[in-house]
Amino acid sequence: MSLFLHSHPLASFCHKVLIALYENTTPFQSVHVDLGNEASRAAFFRISPLGKMPVLRDEARGRTIPETTIIIEYLDRYYPATTPLIPDDFDKALDVRLWDRFFDLYVQEPMQQIVGERLRGGGNPARVAEAEAALRKAYAMIERQLGGHAWITGDGFTMADCAAAPALFYAETLVPFADQPKLQSYYDRLLSRPSFARVLEEARPYFKLYPYRERLPARFRPDEAAG
Repeated sequence: MSLFLHSHPLASFCHKVLIALYENTTPFQSVHVDLGNEASRAAFFRISPLGKMPVLRDEARGRTIPETTIIIEYLDRYYPATTPLIPDDFDKALDVRLWDRFFDLYVQEPMQQIVGERLRGGGNPARVAEAEAALRKAYAMIERQLGGHAWITGDGFTMADCAAAPALFYAETLVPFADQPKLQSYYDRLLSRPSFARVLEEARPYFKLYPYRERLPARFRPDEAAG
């Protein structure tokens, strides 16, 4: 096996790449990164000086690939399988890349800002309100984009949907979107996707570390699941 994914089961950006790998049943080995463990941290920083997860190491090609979008592009190019996550058609591929960036920048970033403020002990209420407003604006744009198709850019599941699933999973715990019916239905489809369901099941033991764990859907709350 030549592919090694250095990641953590709770991290939303790691989820994005895991979904892509599971969509195509791409063989890989998971390397758990524990930044609280000195040895694990040191080993990870040797391959990722910026300390950002995930990182893909391809021993067969001697490549170390950072950044989620680049990792998925790399997999789509060198380890293609049954589900192409980036269309061959240039215009369709452009749409996929656009919405991939949209979820990373306009859903993930505000979500992480809110979580970060709680980790800082409450932080700055103005920054939280700003991030919540940004999420509501993003939700409205997603609602308009969805139209009548199943996935964010059309009828096929793509890299953009890999980005959407974890971003929306955590964002929904902070700013619910039940008032956006198309978005809610899209999110329900994402939850039912086997690749994402597998990611969430693997993350379940770590949800106790999520600062807003009390807002997770009941089936994902560790204490309730254990009971």
